[in-house]
Amino acid sequence: MTPDSIGVGLGEGLPGGPGPRARRAAQAGPAYVLTEETPVYVISVAAELSGLHPQTLRQYDRLGLVCPDRTGGGGRRYSARDIQQLREVQRLSQDEGINLAGIKRIIELENQVAALQSRVAELASAVEGAGAALQAREAAVHASYRRDLVPYQPAQQSSALVVWRPRR
Repeated sequence: MTPDSIGVGLGEGLPGGPGPRARRAAQAGPAYVLTEETPVYVISVAAELSGLHPQTLRQYDRLGLVCPDRTGGGGRRYSARDIQQLREVQRLSQDEGINLAGIKRIIELENQVAALQSRVAELASAVEGAGAALQAREAAVHASYRRDLVPYQPAQQSSALVVWRPRR
């Protein structure tokens, strides 16, 4: 298995991958949906896919750089997203020369930016909805006018000059 084949088969035939029962359940119907965030890889497979040593993955977990899900027994289970993040940590460390504390701060800031972008999109949607509701209310008010009480005549522009003289 190559590091580029993450998510292909999602662990089938790999140690810790789904067994025959899980494969039969997957064939029977969509009872369990595998996504990019589904933890399926044990540490040895994740290390092979990311090109790192298992001790490096444990160290990254202790430092909080990449935190995989845990099984009931405490074993680590990595998702495809975790493996992508491991590769990014390795790239920043090796290619860019950033220390692990700097990488952790970068990851925190990227997560914060993503959360803020999500919040901005949510607020923009709320403003859009409020604007539409306001226009609907305004249209309802205009429709409720009783035009039979005061005949409406559009203002006409005139070039006539009116001189006002006060009465004495």
